[in-house]
Amino acid sequence: MPHFRPVSRIIEPQWVLEGAGVKLRRSIATRTLNYVDPFLLFDHFGSDDPEDYLAGFPLHPHRGIETVTYMLAGSVNHKDSIGNAGSIGAGDVQWMTSGRGIMHEEMPQPVNGRMEGFQLWVNLPAKLKMTAPRYQEILSAKIPHFETLEGAKIRVIAGKVNGVSGAVTEIYADPTYLDISIPASKFCSQPIAKGHAAFAYVFEGDGDFGITDSGVEESIPSPRLVVFDDGDAIRVRAGQKGVRFLLISGQPLHEPIARYGPFVMNTQAEIQQALDDLRNGTFVR
Repeated sequence: MPHFRPVSRIIEPQWVLEGAGVKLRRSIATRTLNYVDPFLLFDHFGSDDPEDYLAGFPLHPHRGIETVTYMLAGSVNHKDSIGNAGSIGAGDVQWMTSGRGIMHEEMPQPVNGRMEGFQLWVNLPAKLKMTAPRYQEILSAKIPHFETLEGAKIRVIAGKVNGVSGAVTEIYADPTYLDISIPASKFCSQPIAKGHAAFAYVFEGDGDFGITDSGVEESIPSPRLVVFDDGDAIRVRAGQKGVRFLLISGQPLHEPIARYGPFVMNTQAEIQQALDDLRNGTFVR
């Protein structure tokens, strides 16, 4: 029998301004929840008012992390210092490994009046902080999906579920990144590797999370981020309107973290080196 994970923390997203003035909801990288090793930041962006996001994220640097952008609606035009440029739309994923340094730009645009998506930052281990940057772009049609016997619909962005491998591969943290929709009052159980950090971000409907064999559960409305204790599976029951959430898990690094804006390294000296490289014009090699 699986050991179902109970809920450890429930986080209400906080409104913040980022980039050139983008209004978004932040759940990880706040005073309430600094990080969930190896995940350093989680943002939910989108609004019915284009003034909340059109200023976008002009050209800016990153070092020491991987950034993941997953779109629900609208599009994001992007370009970077290693020659990539284009646009991602609804259902598409952009997974960027900044490594030793990359400059990139992301400019959101509405489609049919809508724009919505998520960004996740994943830490890189010390041995890969200065690796060569790279970029993966996965279109929606290439992301595998399946339906469970209970009727839950699961998109496998990264990881492996029921023999289905995700579209994004070769990520050090060996993450699982799933988009799960459960019909009203139905259950879904999902294995998670024991010892891996795991959280769910509920963005539509509501449901009962952390259901254990002893009946412990938490009723979670949207939008909320749910951090789970250890175990080898989670179990969720959808509310009367169904529930949709992202389920993200990965192997913790257990390494020291030094942050400065878009740089995440292991020591303050490495942060200072990143700032010196940026100032000296040697940041992008």
